[in-house]
Amino acid sequence: MLETREHDPLSKLAESVNKMARELGSMENLRQDFISNVSHEIQSPLTSISGFATLLKNDELSAEQRAHYLDVIETESMRLSKLSDNLLKLSSLENNLHPLTLNTFRMDKQIQNTALMLEPQWLKKQLDLSLHMEKISYTGDEILLTQVWVNLLHNAIKFTPKQGSIEVSLTQENNEIILCITDTGVGISDEDKPHVFERFYKTDKSRDRSLGGNGLGLSLVKKTVELHDGIIAMESTIGKGTTFIVKLPKK
Repeated sequence: MLETREHDPLSKLAESVNKMARELGSMENLRQDFISNVSHEIQSPLTSISGFATLLKNDELSAEQRAHYLDVIETESMRLSKLSDNLLKLSSLENNLHPLTLNTFRMDKQIQNTALMLEPQWLKKQLDLSLHMEKISYTGDEILLTQVWVNLLHNAIKFTPKQGSIEVSLTQENNEIILCITDTGVGISDEDKPHVFERFYKTDKSRDRSLGGNGLGLSLVKKTVELHDGIIAMESTIGKGTTFIVKLPKK
């Protein structure tokens, strides 16, 4: 760092240089963290794939063992593919390489279709999923917004215990569309709340890994909502559940 002295005519320049150095250092730390996180997320499924592929070479394996090892390889391959896909999407959105494809559609029907698509997941856990939605037409990128609802509903299902409940409401107030997804899940701690939209951040790393998460879903959600000039917020209480609130301007 450059030294600054009171009344020195070059002190402002020195302060500016020092500020730039600090910012560059912070950016370098973020870059290193990002590379470290990507490497870690890639290494985990690769290790599993390699390990179980080696085990499959054993001719004495039973049919049941062989099927189990193949299931693990398939699951980890899909996780690796999803990670790659999410990284590409996030990079594309952040660098404005994915221009919005705008068209007008019924948002309430879009969310209903998303819930139906995820029906096997919430039925398996015997969750009570209720939808309370006004008929709302919206102009935006239908494909990207579908991924927003998929991510938010999938998270609600994933972190809500069996026989819990999820409530989805869609309303319009003046020129603003408001979507709320409330679950009776495990909740998020005050310590974790400021970080939930950060890339690769996981509120419970061991639980998230067992369920196949890679910590990119909510980053994609936030970026997509912001591209539509909207905002996303979260309210949560440990042991009681979480609510995600998406607000989009009606155009």
